[in-house]
Parts: sequence; C-alpha cells; structure tokens
Amino acid sequence: MIATLAGALEHVAVACILLGSAAGMPEQLSALHGSRLDMLLTRMVDTTVRGVVYEAAGSVAPDVLRGGAARVRTRCEDSRIPFVLLQANPREHRAWGAEAVGAVERALDGGPVGPR
Repeated sequence: MIATLAGALEHVAVACILLGSAAGMPEQLSALHGSRLDMLLTRMVDTTVRGVVYEAAGSVAPDVLRGGAARVRTRCEDSRIPFVLLQANPREHRAWGAEAVGAVERALDGGPVGPR
C-alpha cells in the first residue's frame, strides 16, 4: 500500500523506483506505473526524498514505461526534485548496476532538475 510505503521514506534522500521488469497482468502494470506511481510521487513531496531514480527500461510494455517516465518527469519538475530515468537494460547486470549507481549519484549531486 502506498500509504504504508510513504512512511518508510522518512530519512531517504533518493527514492529508486525499480519496477521496469515488474510482473503482473497488463492492467496491474498500467496502474503500478500510472495511478499508483502518481500517488507515491505525491506523497514523496512531503518527505525527505530529494531525488528520484525511475527505471524506464525492462520487460514492462514500452508504452507503460514511457507513461511512467512522463509522470516522474512532470511531478519532479513541478516539485523541483532532481530525477534520473534509468534506461539500462536490466538483463545486462553489470552495465545496469553501473548505470543505477551513477543515476543515484546524479540525483544526489544537486544539479539542475531533469533526467540528465
């Protein structure tokens, strides 16, 4: 539940939303990267989260991931929260890990808001 998760975000600097390869029915995945993602991002504004990394690649349908990325972009830009869209292929474990670490570092660097 989103309400339960929001409390767990206290004292978190960067939230990593790594659901690009989530499993489920198409309508569940659409909600996860749609309305549920919206709720989570809305609740994050009132926490200590100061950066967001969103996994925008994986086995979830590309249009669903594009929609999720657009939600992250819009919400974070409106709230002036730095964000990074993680585009690495999760099947390439080493490359994905290196890009994920870099994404967190970029979200923390305090630079301009945007996907960089």
